[in-house]
Amino acid sequence: MRIAVTGSIATDHLMTFPGRFADQLVADQLHTVSLSFLVDNLDVRRGGVGPNICFGMGQLGGNPILVGAAGYDFDEYRAWLDRHGVDTGSVRISEVLHTARFVCTTDKDHNQIGSFYTGAMSEARLIELKAVADRVGGLDLVLIGADDPEAMLRHTEECKARAIPFAADFSQQIARMDGEEIRLLLDGATYLFSNEYEKGLIESKTGWTDEEILSRVGHRVTTLGSRGVRIERAGEPAIEVACPEEEAKVDPTGVGDAFRAGFLTGLSWGVSLERAAQVGCMLATLVIETLGTQEYTLRRANFMERFTKAYGEEAATEVHTHLS
Repeated sequence: MRIAVTGSIATDHLMTFPGRFADQLVADQLHTVSLSFLVDNLDVRRGGVGPNICFGMGQLGGNPILVGAAGYDFDEYRAWLDRHGVDTGSVRISEVLHTARFVCTTDKDHNQIGSFYTGAMSEARLIELKAVADRVGGLDLVLIGADDPEAMLRHTEECKARAIPFAADFSQQIARMDGEEIRLLLDGATYLFSNEYEKGLIESKTGWTDEEILSRVGHRVTTLGSRGVRIERAGEPAIEVACPEEEAKVDPTGVGDAFRAGFLTGLSWGVSLERAAQVGCMLATLVIETLGTQEYTLRRANFMERFTKAYGEEAATEVHTHLS
């Protein structure tokens, strides 16, 4: 399967302040705040839902097609993704804007002050999927992830017009979208991804019941945190897959992206929905044990050992054939 993943491309600049923000604030001067914090360290991490998902797919041996917009400072990030099996040939490079950036400082009480710079992400709305499909010889599935809202709507409309199967995955953008936009983005999707909270928010904002949504999408995939994932289809019994045992819980950032990477890769292998979800849960477990969304290493022997322990010999034999 040729799978394109659309979504934000960003870098995170994370700093730590050894004191407390509260100690620096003067109650009667909050209308004229002017502060500068001397921080202890700077951690720059690669991020964005598009690259996070594509990185995971590349780790599993796939060749995902990243679709999004980045700035003229993207060269190093592009080289990293290229080395890890990601096709970056359809990334639009802005001539005037930097790659989207999240800058955040955390104090000793874990309070945070952060800013998100949209930057080149706003140009994702200028990308046409037909050009992507022509370059790679057609598309079998497009995951439409959190991105510039206009880009998400354009990609969805184009998939429908060109009869390209698509997966709807609003994640962070669902909070700013209204019911009409969400209805447009999910109606006709082959897969609808969300977590449990987002599932309720989708129903609340659209005014559609769970049954009505299931009648409009092929599969509803709901991640359940530590309880794994549930996959629902109209008129079919739900499929539920548990998570493997964690060796540590280091950082939950990017876990949902990793699940999607494993699930989509499983689909590209042609395995069952249950098996694809198991691959997704195993990859997500590796990410929660690592600091950073693209800092884990998939060691195949270790992956298969843990996968076998979690899901049994029969499941492992089927997956091993593709992972090898």
